[in-house]
Amino acid sequence: MAYDTVIIGAGMSGLAAGIRLAHYNQRVCILEQHHAIGGLNSFYRQRGRTLDVGLHAMTNYVPKGTKSGPLSRLLRHLRLTWDELALVPQIGSTIAFPDVRLNFNNHFELFVSEVRKHFPKQVDGLMRLANELLGYDQLGLGVSGGSAREFVNRHITDPVLTEMIFCPLLYYGGAKERDMEFGQFSIMFRSIFLEGFARPFDGVRLILKKMLNKFKTLGGELRLRTGVQRICSKDQRVDKIALSDGSEIEAKNVLSSAGWQETMQLCDVLETKDQHLLGTGQLGFIETISVLDREPKQFGHDRTIIFFNDSERFCYEKPECLVDLRSGVICSPNNFDYAEAMSEGMIRITALANFDRWKGLSPEEYQEQKRLWYEKIQESAIRFMPDFRRHVIDTDMFTPTTVQRFTGKENGAIYGAPDKKYDGRTHLDNLYVCGTDQGMVGIVGAIVSGITIANRYLLSE
Repeated sequence: MAYDTVIIGAGMSGLAAGIRLAHYNQRVCILEQHHAIGGLNSFYRQRGRTLDVGLHAMTNYVPKGTKSGPLSRLLRHLRLTWDELALVPQIGSTIAFPDVRLNFNNHFELFVSEVRKHFPKQVDGLMRLANELLGYDQLGLGVSGGSAREFVNRHITDPVLTEMIFCPLLYYGGAKERDMEFGQFSIMFRSIFLEGFARPFDGVRLILKKMLNKFKTLGGELRLRTGVQRICSKDQRVDKIALSDGSEIEAKNVLSSAGWQETMQLCDVLETKDQHLLGTGQLGFIETISVLDREPKQFGHDRTIIFFNDSERFCYEKPECLVDLRSGVICSPNNFDYAEAMSEGMIRITALANFDRWKGLSPEEYQEQKRLWYEKIQESAIRFMPDFRRHVIDTDMFTPTTVQRFTGKENGAIYGAPDKKYDGRTHLDNLYVCGTDQGMVGIVGAIVSGITIANRYLLSE
C-alpha cells in the first residue's frame, strides 16, 4: 500500500506533521510501535489513576489572543483554538541554589526584579542577553550558532547567576553535558523565562486526544502496535518500509520522529558523511511520582516547579553512581492557577541517573535499588520544600531503563543525541527527521518541529 507520507512515531511531532499533511489532502499513515500515542509525552493508567509520563508543564505559554510566538503559530497551523488546549498558567517557580533563590513566573519582569535584588550588577547584561534572543528566530531550521555558555558569558559575568540560568534550561532540554548549542538555548530561554509554563487541568491526555481527533477527522491513518523493522533504500531514496509483522508499505516520503540514531539503525547506516551526528545521548533521568492525600498548598508548598542545586558547582553530567542527588527538579501539577482543586495532590521529582548502572542490575537488584532511591530522592527534595512524606498514598518511579523500554530511546536519553540535525534532512532524499534530534524539545517544541518539517519539505511540491 502506497502513501504520500509515512510517519514513524505517534508522539507530538509525528501527530503534528500528520495533521498538517492530512489538511492538504495527503494520504498519511502514522506507525506507532506501542499501544498508545504520545511517545515521550504520554499517559498511563495505574490503580485507577491517570498519570502523565513526561509532562511537568508546557513551555511557551502566552495568554489568549496573543498573535506571535510558537504557541500561537502551532494553533494556526493545526487549526486548533486556544480554548481547545485549556491551558492554565503556573503560580510561580523557583531556582534554588545554596545561598540564593530566584523566583520567576510567566512575566519576565519578576525574574528581572529577582536578579536585580540578588545580582544588581548583572541586570544590564541580562537585558542585553534577552534583547539579543528576541531577534533570533531559530524555530528548528537555523544553525546551532556555537556554545550557549560562550554567548551567556559575553553578557553575564557572575558564575552563580550563569549556572542558575542554565539549570532549568538544561533540565528541560539539555542533551549535552554542561552546555547546549546556542540555537537550543535561544529556544529554551525564551520558552521558560520570556514566555512561561502552563498545563491543562486534565494533563497531557487532553492535548493528545485533541490532536488525534484532528488527524483522524482529516482522514489520517494511525497504526498502533506496528513497529518498523527496516527502512529499505534504493538510489538514495526510501524504497519501502519493512514492518515488524513481515509486511511492507511504500511512501513518497518518510518522516521519522524516532530519533536520529534510532532512524539510522533502521536504515542499517553505520557510517555517513554526517558521522558526528551519530553519537548516542548519554544523559538519563530518574523520576519519582508521589500521590498525596491533599494538595501541596495545604501543607505550605505553593511552587509550581523548583529547580534545585546544592553543590558548589552545578554538575549537569552523567553521574558515576545510579543517581545524582545534588541537583534536580521538583514539580507539583497542582500548583497551576486552576479554578478548582484537584482531587489529590502530587509531587514529581527528577534527577540525573546513569543508564549503564541501572541496566547492569539483576531484576532483584533493580527492584531493591528502586525502593532505596525513591526514599533517597524524597529526602533530597525536602531540603527545598516542606516535608510531604506522611501524606503519600501511592507512588511510582521511572528509571532510564524504563524510558528505553517504552520509547526505544537509546540509553533512555529523552533529549536524544548531543548534536542535532537542525535542517531535518538525512542521507536519503526523501527521509527526514523531526522532534528531539531535530533540536526541538518540550511539547510545543515537538509540535512546531513536526509542522516545520512538513511545511518545508513535504508540502513543497
